Amino acid sequence: MIGRLNHVAIVVPDLAAAAATYRDTLGAAVSEPEDQPAHGVTTVFVELDNTKIELLHPFGEASPVAKFLEKNPSGGMHHVCYEVDDILAARDRLLAEGARVLGDGEPRIGAHDKPVLFLHPKDFCGTLVELEQV
Repeated sequence: MIGRLNHVAIVVPDLAAAAATYRDTLGAAVSEPEDQPAHGVTTVFVELDNTKIELLHPFGEASPVAKFLEKNPSGGMHHVCYEVDDILAARDRLLAEGARVLGDGEPRIGAHDKPVLFLHPKDFCGTLVELEQV
């Protein structure tokens, strides 16, 4: 069902410093910051040959990653994102297997302007999983 790894998301306390580390120290191609008000984050994407790293920083008071950063002031890995061909078929299969889909269970448009869903970490070895339709 899942395809390739789309990205690994890392919450960071200082987006500019994190982007500089990936760009200047590691020599990666790094996007400009983009505010995602609907998701309560500002994102920077680090482009790698085989996947991406998504750097996340809270945007606005209702940011879902603000509490993560409070508990992990240095930041840390937030979620992994896998690609799926059909997000509704993937959701229905996962629900039939007993997995929990976060929110209302309906896909939302994610940072790449594609439908996404998040899966409960307790069902996936303690890891928050995002599915993105390709």
